[in-house]
Amino acid sequence: MADGQILVELQGIEKRFGTQEVLRGIDLTLCAGTITGLLGPSGCGKTTLVNLIVGLSRASVGSVEVLGTRPPFAKVRHQLGFMPQQEALYDDLTATQNLRFFGSIFGMRASALTAAIPHVLQTVRLEDTGRKLVERFSGGMKRRLSLAVALLHAPRLLVLDEPTVGLDPEHRLELWRGFRELARMGSGLLITTHVMDEAASCDRIIMLRDGKILAEGSPAELIMRSGSTTLEQAFLSFETSKDLKEGEVHA
Repeated sequence: MADGQILVELQGIEKRFGTQEVLRGIDLTLCAGTITGLLGPSGCGKTTLVNLIVGLSRASVGSVEVLGTRPPFAKVRHQLGFMPQQEALYDDLTATQNLRFFGSIFGMRASALTAAIPHVLQTVRLEDTGRKLVERFSGGMKRRLSLAVALLHAPRLLVLDEPTVGLDPEHRLELWRGFRELARMGSGLLITTHVMDEAASCDRIIMLRDGKILAEGSPAELIMRSGSTTLEQAFLSFETSKDLKEGEVHA
């Protein structure tokens, strides 16, 4: 898979729930070999946008293309890894049993699963818990197991909705090293976050507010364009600029 290959393309996206407009005028592309951070406060539309990309929701207006296909992405689902905010695990199964179950859904053969399961458990630092029932896991352990499920089938596109929530700093750093290695090997990653130091680790950032894109670019580009010294200051600067423009329109 060549770096720079377009994996996701959204054009003119709007999403409404009844009369509530959640996303407005969204255009974006996600490329192979790149970690893209979707940055914004809670309620800005990050999860709604993620759900459109993984096929859990449909756009009200606009087009979504993932790995060369249109929704519902049935033909390419085995190339897509997704980690939602809420864990979708079976508490009455062990970690290994959960992985075998989800691996079978991905269409993985038994021999491939036997090789992949120890590797992903080690990646998320759960290598000693394979035989442990998930009901005995802490919240952080369940987050890491959910990530292992998303990584299991070595997807071309990995979509992670706030994957490090509830994890300690050491585990967060370990996971980000893993994310960087996946990108180096050619996978495309979309990671939602509201944590600025995580956003700074991305190759590219899309700043989202009130369902619209405020700005996008590399961390260094966004800091330079805003005349700021940190990403947090840059985000606030773009917010202020947007508010001023909207005030001029309504004046």
